[in-house]
Amino acid sequence: MSAMHQQIKENIIQKIEANEYAPQSQLPTEAEFCETYGVSRTTVRTALQQLSQEGYVVRRQGQGTFVAEPKIRTNLSQTITSFTEQVTSQGKKPFIKVLSLQVIPADEELSDLLQTDANAAIQKIIRVRYVDEKPLQYEIAYVPWSIAPGITEEQCSVSLYSTLRDHYSVRIARTEEHLQLTTMDPFIATHLLSEEQTPCFYLETLAFLEDGKIAEHSQTYFHGERASFQIERHYS
Repeated sequence: MSAMHQQIKENIIQKIEANEYAPQSQLPTEAEFCETYGVSRTTVRTALQQLSQEGYVVRRQGQGTFVAEPKIRTNLSQTITSFTEQVTSQGKKPFIKVLSLQVIPADEELSDLLQTDANAAIQKIIRVRYVDEKPLQYEIAYVPWSIAPGITEEQCSVSLYSTLRDHYSVRIARTEEHLQLTTMDPFIATHLLSEEQTPCFYLETLAFLEDGKIAEHSQTYFHGERASFQIERHYS
């Protein structure tokens, strides 16, 4: 027979999956769980800590333990699919809000990244992506003017790669993506409706054309409690 904390954990998972404990609802207190299962607080605490580590619950100091929202999965595979396609395939409703669109001169760092001349015109696009009306991603994207001159705000409110393809005949051939953990600064936390220093995922992307030119560079912050990643590998 498995340890008592494991049995309690599995029982709570069953109730979460059966929607007896709904997403974002508060779980019973540790004392209430102790009474329900007839165990010590240490046993209950171990079960809740493991549930938190596995992403089933969120523990908030001074408030209690809450059922985590179902995470929005992002597939990091060999096939480039848009945010809209990935979210829609999970039965969710996507929405993109454009915060700003401006043309800036490339500084030394940007010109190196995008392989452009110094002071070349770069379109800087800041957007927030929502799923079911809740913010999931804060994104800053840079597109050289020479690649797609005059991108409009309306064109930025849908998939940027689709805009490049449909309006500029620019097709992304491949991307290089680097994923790491970081924390939200006050500005990003405000837009993702979270708190400063909350853990989040940071994804940096370079998008290449068939001839090797760089069409876009983006920096995306994912809400840590609402995002997950699936890595798909193919072996010959």
